[in-house]
Amino acid sequence: MEVKVLNISGKETGAKVQLPESVFGIEPNDHAIYLDVKQYLANQRQGTHKSKQRNEISGSTRKLYKQKGTGGARAGSIKSPLFNGGGRVFGPQPRDYSFKLNKKLKVLARKSALAYKAKDNNVVILEDFNFDTVKTKSYISLIAALNVGNEKTLLVLPTQNNNIYLSSRNVQKTKVITADQLNTYDVLNAGVLVLTADSIKTLEEAFAK
Repeated sequence: MEVKVLNISGKETGAKVQLPESVFGIEPNDHAIYLDVKQYLANQRQGTHKSKQRNEISGSTRKLYKQKGTGGARAGSIKSPLFNGGGRVFGPQPRDYSFKLNKKLKVLARKSALAYKAKDNNVVILEDFNFDTVKTKSYISLIAALNVGNEKTLLVLPTQNNNIYLSSRNVQKTKVITADQLNTYDVLNAGVLVLTADSIKTLEEAFAK
């Protein structure tokens, strides 16, 4: 699949880039995508939630009233889960939500996400560029020139570029990552995937391993 290369003004440069079939032309695997996204979201969870059980509540353990003869239900201490301020039954405890996935499955999921973007023609190729200084207005102008201002955009760079990254940080609905940070969730969450010519080569090399 050939895609025209644009400059930062949104105009065609006359060059074209062939998206590698081994990455963008595969048959997407929905289940691999599901598992990879599930793992990504699970890894975002801190797992620090905690409620107190009755043995952790401050309070007297004295029996509230005699066992029989009151006409009411039997009651133990004020720390019983049945009373306000008592312990919680089967409440949440700190835990680790992460789980392991096969590396090949994760690669398949990411390639599948990229293939979906290519199928839907939601891939924009930019020539390699840089900003002289950190300036939010420069990044806003870039997004406007590409006519993707109303879309969530994911810009993938071949290597870390602080000028571009810091310029994009205050712009809503956009994210800038490097090719080695690419993940299934970010690709699917973006409406338009913006790649530079060099980042395509980096992705192809990474997925070929």
